[in-house]
Amino acid sequence: MSLIGRIVNFYVEGFRGMTIGRTLWAVIIVKLIIIFLILKLLFFPNFIGEHADEGGEAEFVFEQVVGNRE
Repeated sequence: MSLIGRIVNFYVEGFRGMTIGRTLWAVIIVKLIIIFLILKLLFFPNFIGEHADEGGEAEFVFEQVVGNRE
């Protein structure tokens, strides 16, 4: 068996033999879902999409970062 095959087998067998670890992984996955999906939807609106023209997002960001130098 190759090195990569042994490494994959190590992790697969380790996850199969877990008892309390499965519950901990479930908690971790639920927390990640909450962080990345729910918090993003509630607290981080699509500011660039609302204020920039279609196809002009890069120019809008440039103007916001650099400012109007005229």
